Amino acid sequence: MLRRPRRNRKSEAVRNLIEETSLSVNDLIFPMFLVEGQGKKIEVDSMPGIYRFSIDTMLSEIESCMKLGVMSFDVFPAYPESLKDAMASESYNSETFYLKGLREIKKNFPELCLMSDVAMDPYSSDGHDGIVKDGKILNDETLEVLSRMSLAQADAGVDIIGPSDMMDGRVGFIREALDEYGFTDTSIMSYTAKYASAFYGPFRDALDSAPKFGDKKTYQMNPANVQEALIEADLDMEEGADFLMVKPALAYLDIIKLLHDNYPLPIAAYNVSGEYSMLKASAQKGWLENDRAMVEMLTSIKRSGAKIILTYFAKEFAILKS
Repeated sequence: MLRRPRRNRKSEAVRNLIEETSLSVNDLIFPMFLVEGQGKKIEVDSMPGIYRFSIDTMLSEIESCMKLGVMSFDVFPAYPESLKDAMASESYNSETFYLKGLREIKKNFPELCLMSDVAMDPYSSDGHDGIVKDGKILNDETLEVLSRMSLAQADAGVDIIGPSDMMDGRVGFIREALDEYGFTDTSIMSYTAKYASAFYGPFRDALDSAPKFGDKKTYQMNPANVQEALIEADLDMEEGADFLMVKPALAYLDIIKLLHDNYPLPIAAYNVSGEYSMLKASAQKGWLENDRAMVEMLTSIKRSGAKIILTYFAKEFAILKS
C-alpha cells in the first residue's frame, strides 16, 4: 500500500501537527444570569454548575473566569413577575438592576467584551419576545421597544448588542437608533437563524421566561427549514449586523456551515442550555465522559464554521486547558 493514512495518526506529536480545527478560550462567550439583590449565587436546577448571580457575586465569578482567559460574557437578566408588564417597560428603566449591573461590570473590567440580550421576554408579563395584542405578536410596534432597550444597554457600556427576538427588520431599526444617538462603535450580533427549538427548556427555567400562552413559532424558525436561514442572513447583513448567529448549535451544524460558506461576516453559534444539560445529565449517570464529550461537542461547532461559540462550558473548558 502506497497510501497509509494511519501514518499521520501514529503519535500525539504527529496528530497535533496535522490537526485541522483549533479551539481556544478566545473563541468562547460565557452566558451568565443576573438577578436582583446582593450575595446571591443560586444554582439552576436544570443546569448543574450554572448559577444565577447577584451583581456582587457575578463580579467575583467574572474575575475568576478572566484569570483563566475567558474574556467575553453575555449577561441575561432574570426578573421577578412584579417587575414585568405587557410593554416590557422595565427593560429601559435606567435604574433597573440589569442596566446597573452592566455598568458595574464595565466599570470594574473595562477590558472584557460585554454582550447583552435584546428581547422583551425577560420583562414581559406575556413571556413573549414581542408586544401581544389579541393573541398575536406585533412586529413593527415591538421594534420601538427593542430600540429603547438597545439604546439603554449601549449607554450602560455594552460592547455587543444581541437582538434575540426574531422580529423582522429589528437589526436595521436598532442600527439606525444606535448611530443616531452616537453609539456607532456598539456592535450587533444578530440571532439570525434562531429556531423554535426544544433545547431551550433549561434556559427558560433559569430566567422564568416561558411564554404564558402558545409558543414562539410565528417568529422563531421552523427546524425543518434551511433556505429560510439564507433569507434571514441576507437581511441581517444588509441591515448592518456585525455578526450572524445560529441557535441552537448541535442540531444545526449544517446551518452554521451554510452561513459560514455564504457570508463574509463572523458566524457565531449558541451552544444552548438543553445541549449543556444533556451532557451534564449523561455524565452524572456515568454514560458519557464529561470532559471528552465537552471538547468534542465544542470542536464540532467550531469545525462547522463558527468563529464564536456562546457556551455554558466556557469556564469548564478554560479550566481544562489551563
